[in-house]
Amino acid sequence: MATEGQAEYESVLCVKPEVSVYRIPPRASNRAIRAADWKLDAPDWTGRMRVTARGKLASIKLEDKISGELFAQAPVDEYPGTTVETVSDSSRYFVLRIQDDNGRSAFIGIGFGDRGDAFDFNVALQDHFKWVKQEDEFKKQAQTPDTTPKLDLGFKEGQTITLNIGQSKKKDRSRPQSSGGFGLLPPPPGGKLAPPPSKSSNHNTQPSAGGSDTGCLLDLDASNSNSAAPSDNTTTASSDLWGDFDSVSPK
Repeated sequence: MATEGQAEYESVLCVKPEVSVYRIPPRASNRAIRAADWKLDAPDWTGRMRVTARGKLASIKLEDKISGELFAQAPVDEYPGTTVETVSDSSRYFVLRIQDDNGRSAFIGIGFGDRGDAFDFNVALQDHFKWVKQEDEFKKQAQTPDTTPKLDLGFKEGQTITLNIGQSKKKDRSRPQSSGGFGLLPPPPGGKLAPPPSKSSNHNTQPSAGGSDTGCLLDLDASNSNSAAPSDNTTTASSDLWGDFDSVSPK
C-alpha cells in the first residue's frame, strides 16, 4: 500500500455496529469448535467491530459503541489461519485469538446477529489477503530476471528484402484448336449462316404475258432449226478437208 521510506497509513476494511463476545472453554482436543457449547443467550460483552489494514497486516478491533475505547484486538497476518477460525455448526460465529501490547494472547468467541454481517466480515478479510498475495507475486516477478529468449526480428548486416508492389502475373489464355490443326474462327454468337444462292437465281426467265401454247411450240421449233444448222457446216468442212488429202495423193 505504501512504498518503502514512507509511513504506511491505516485503511478501514469493514465496520459492524454490533458484535457479541463470548468466553469459550479451552480446547480439549483437535475436534472442530461448536458454537452450541457457548452461552449464546448471555454474551460477555457487546460492542462495535472495525477491521483495519496497515500495509499487509490486518487488525480486528473490538471497541465500545459510544466512547470508542478499545476492548481487544486481534492482529491477522493470514486468512484463513489460526487468528480467525470458523465454527462447525454456524456461519455467524468465529473464534478470535486476541493479543495485548505485552504479547499475551487468548481465544474468544464472537458472533453476529445477522448472516449478512458475518458474510461482509469474511469477504473483507479474503479480499485483503488476496491483494497481499498478488503484491508478493508482482515483487517476485520484478526481482526475477527474464531468462526466456527474446525473438529478434531485426535485419542482419547486409540482409535485404525485395517487395513487388502493383505487379501481377498475367495468365496466358490459349485458344482452342480444331482437331485438324487449322485455326478456324468460331461462328458469331447468336448468328445464322445464309443459305447458298440457287442456280436458278442467275437466269431469271419471265413468261410473256398473254402468250399461248402455240407460240411456245413455235419457239421450240425455231430453236431446233437454229441448232441443227451448224452441224451441217461442220460435216461439209470435214469432207472438204479429206478432199484435199485425196488431191495430194500420188497418181
